[in-house]
Amino acid sequence: MADNTQGTGSPSLNILAQYIKDLSFENPGAPRSLQAREKAPAININVNVNANPLTETDFDVVLSLSAEAKEGDKALFAAELVYGGVFRITGFPQEHMLPVLFIECPRLLFPFARQIIADATRNGGFPPLMIDPIDFAQMFAQRVAEEQARNKVQAVPN
Repeated sequence: MADNTQGTGSPSLNILAQYIKDLSFENPGAPRSLQAREKAPAININVNVNANPLTETDFDVVLSLSAEAKEGDKALFAAELVYGGVFRITGFPQEHMLPVLFIECPRLLFPFARQIIADATRNGGFPPLMIDPIDFAQMFAQRVAEEQARNKVQAVPN
């Protein structure tokens, strides 16, 4: 039987549940938006990760993806997904918890969220939107750097 106390035993990361918290697909110009086009639309994709503790060892990690396709100033489609997972994390040193929560957990959720977005765009009448792999380690490093810069600005007396 595995030891479930944080900080002892070998490190363990388990997915207890995965779920769609919110899913939206808008195709405001249908059926005109479905016509063949000469060039690909401009697609903007945003990604965000949040994590909240549920218990001492269980965490809710939420991956938010939004994608918008535009032709000029006209929206062809907009897709938004909030996809979550409940993770049990045990045996990791405290200094590794944030990287596990903000890098490893979303890395495990991403393929499922990517497929949901691809299915939604395909079911909306467009080619499936296959979002490129995301470097969650770089996203995390950028987020940490932004937090440090913000804290430095707040620490400077006026």
